[in-house]
Amino acid sequence: MTDTTALAVASTAGDFRVVRNPSPMPAADREAALADLKFGTQFTDHMARITWTRDGGWDNRRVEPYGPLQLDPAAAVLHYAQEIFEGLKAYRWADGSVWLFRPEANAQRLNRSARRMALPELPVEDFLGSVTSLLAVDNAWVPGVEESSLYLRPFMFASEAFLGVRPANVIDYLLIASPVGPYFAGGVKPVSIWVAQGFHRAGPGGTGDAKCGGNYAASLLPQQQAYDHGCQQVLFLDARDDRYLEELGGMNVFVVRRDGTVETPRLTGTILEGITRASVIQQLEDQNFKVIEKDITADEVVAGIESGDVAEVFACGTAAVVTPVGRLASPDFDVTINGGEAGEVTMRIRKALTDIQYGRAEDTYGWMRRVV
Repeated sequence: MTDTTALAVASTAGDFRVVRNPSPMPAADREAALADLKFGTQFTDHMARITWTRDGGWDNRRVEPYGPLQLDPAAAVLHYAQEIFEGLKAYRWADGSVWLFRPEANAQRLNRSARRMALPELPVEDFLGSVTSLLAVDNAWVPGVEESSLYLRPFMFASEAFLGVRPANVIDYLLIASPVGPYFAGGVKPVSIWVAQGFHRAGPGGTGDAKCGGNYAASLLPQQQAYDHGCQQVLFLDARDDRYLEELGGMNVFVVRRDGTVETPRLTGTILEGITRASVIQQLEDQNFKVIEKDITADEVVAGIESGDVAEVFACGTAAVVTPVGRLASPDFDVTINGGEAGEVTMRIRKALTDIQYGRAEDTYGWMRRVV
């Protein structure tokens, strides 16, 4: 079989043709890349792809060499930003097997985003088929060192060439993969958060609960302001009252009270429904913590930190998993949480979650799916 011979990989939605990369990274170079992990800078040899047309639906499932895309300058995504994406990870267990964390939930959220952005829904079987097919070819790229994983980025965009404000008739879905270490340089340690002033991530009726690029583009200027003030992340308040916590640029936020109660902003349509968020809530409740989803003002959090009523703050998401917050800052306040140290509840829930993901603890929830 030559490098360009198509290899069928089984999927419940149909076979994925695999065309091997004729120039994959040499094994020695790949091992060197896996020994020097950063987040989102190195990519595997292949990518998965499916194309949708309004007349034909989803078709032409394939795994092909990773490389640049050829887009018409009039491709709708470049002008009207009709696109969505997801993020999930593949974990290498001690026995060498490779596992995914709740991939069905990512498939379902992709479709919720698709509905909001007038994109076609991708069958869950196709989503899972793209992941398993890509990993069947590129599983050697899944790292096995501490705090490492293969980050998977599925995305969908309007590739039809036209100028006009309407949903596109041609859509491409792709899946790329990147071996990664910790999201924040330096590993797991408390981060400083800048509370956005005068900028909002999303508003009522907008796209806040869709995972689309526009939400992240809107966060970049305040994120730069966070950097300018010595902070690693930005926390957005609501657009209506400019008082209530919503989410960080790419993570959900939790507040731990001194009495053990844990609070997190309720889902209002302006906040992304995080899969890690839902998993954290489930684990907290199973460890007998009282979890309250509610409107939380920045003023009450700051007052609670100053009085000692707020013991910990942490953020969570696929990329960073669970991250302790050590400082909240704005032009009006600058407060340190728990002496700038990671809190006991934060690190306990982080350990419980990562132990399941890496196979160090029994998965009593049925969250993990073996793929290799």
